[in-house]
Amino acid sequence: MSEQVPTELRYTEEHEWVRVDGDLAVIGITDYAQQQLGDVVYVDLPAPGAEVTNGQPFGEVESTKSVSDLFAPVSGTVESRNEELDERPELVNSDPYGEGWLVAIRANDVAEFDQLLDASTYEASLP
Repeated sequence: MSEQVPTELRYTEEHEWVRVDGDLAVIGITDYAQQQLGDVVYVDLPAPGAEVTNGQPFGEVESTKSVSDLFAPVSGTVESRNEELDERPELVNSDPYGEGWLVAIRANDVAEFDQLLDASTYEASLP
């Protein structure tokens, strides 16, 4: 089974993707992660204004199989959260790189983006 790994995104070892736009990081979970989770039934995300710390949990994704922590790929302030997921958490499954995005974080230090994996490195890490 071939996983979708868009080349324009950056990735974490915990299977989050990051779309970098200046100092803004839009974050979601990868196609691989949503397949491993199964049907997503609930997403717990921080409110705008919340501070998050690189490598620390900032929310949870609950599926029919398990509850998984979401880890912040950068430190910063939550600019926005995907309110659509409150009513339609299945978007994480059906469109993980689009409508299923989770949060946008204003990074404290854009140098943290350099620590993220590129698509080929992330893809090579998949089982």
